[in-house]
Amino acid sequence: MAVVSPWETEELTALREMTRAFCEKELAPNSEKFREQHHVDRDLWNKAGEVGLLCMSIPEEYGGGGGTFAHEAVLMEEQARVADSSWGVTLHNGIIAHYLLSYGSEEQKKKWLPKMASGEVVGAIAMTEPGTGSDLQAVKTKAIRDGDEYVIDGSKTFITNGQQADLIIVVAKTDVSEGAKGISLILVEADREGYRRGRVLDKIGQRGQDTSELFFDGVRVPTSNLLGAEEGQGFIQLMQQLPQERLIIAVTSVAGMEAAVELTLEYTKERTAFGRPIFGFQNTKFKLAEAATETKIARVFVDDCIAKHIKGELDIPTVAMAKWWVSDRAMAVADECLQLFGGYGYMNEYPIARMWADNRVQKIYAGTNEIMKEIIARSL
Repeated sequence: MAVVSPWETEELTALREMTRAFCEKELAPNSEKFREQHHVDRDLWNKAGEVGLLCMSIPEEYGGGGGTFAHEAVLMEEQARVADSSWGVTLHNGIIAHYLLSYGSEEQKKKWLPKMASGEVVGAIAMTEPGTGSDLQAVKTKAIRDGDEYVIDGSKTFITNGQQADLIIVVAKTDVSEGAKGISLILVEADREGYRRGRVLDKIGQRGQDTSELFFDGVRVPTSNLLGAEEGQGFIQLMQQLPQERLIIAVTSVAGMEAAVELTLEYTKERTAFGRPIFGFQNTKFKLAEAATETKIARVFVDDCIAKHIKGELDIPTVAMAKWWVSDRAMAVADECLQLFGGYGYMNEYPIARMWADNRVQKIYAGTNEIMKEIIARSL
């Protein structure tokens, strides 16, 4: 199933080799530990910063690697290859850093991006609330201006990197009388008085990820922490950045498909039943032929999306198609592969079981797949 994508250069191949070695050394041996403690070790971020795996697509002038989305995709794929879902680096690199790069003031970029690139600062974004999911216009968290400060009150849930984040981008209403036009993005440092982390949420998958509740009780931040030149730009900023987040899900989904098929091929060729390898049965071969075909189709589609995104040519309906279809097929492939493991597929000690559980959320976050179909339908 080894594939060299058309967007991969010699430089990216060298990066892949280094990234693979890092993932095999720092992630794979610690996967059980991360799941038990519900977070990665904090120094993992510093180690990644030391070898240049953080903020690879951020310009060098802000401490980044000066690369493109392709550099981030390499890390996503290698992380998926070792079946790790604990480390929230994709959010940190591909989402949080790019909000700062796109909308931050020069002062904000110079203050935060080098620290994110070194691992000194971990980033998160607080969008979802207990009563709101995909409907971001309905957020109730408020950021009311008081002189040269914002006073933030509200709560958030399902926040990736919630326990370890040092810097949180908060989606809040700076004008409660408005809908989308009243939304702003505001930077909140984790040491602000009134900011509080809740529990790490008990999920069916991604159990090593510190997905958390966050609470803001009269948190005061300077008005200079606003992302963007003026209030009320938050909804537009979110809509502009969500396509990259959705492409990230497509990338990680297809990488997960490839890993699942590879694992299952290896298992079915080694495991025997009724005196012959499981792969020798027609049903096994046909199921894996189907899974390999869908994986190949998904890879070609995602590679085309990556190439277009690097050139600035990826449109919103196409990335919505990639997000829903690839995440949907990734879950189906993981399910078929798990079935071929028999009872062992249901055991958490087998990577296929964790991959199956981890994959399920891909159909939900960054806009549910139902929302993706709405977006696609509007373009028809």
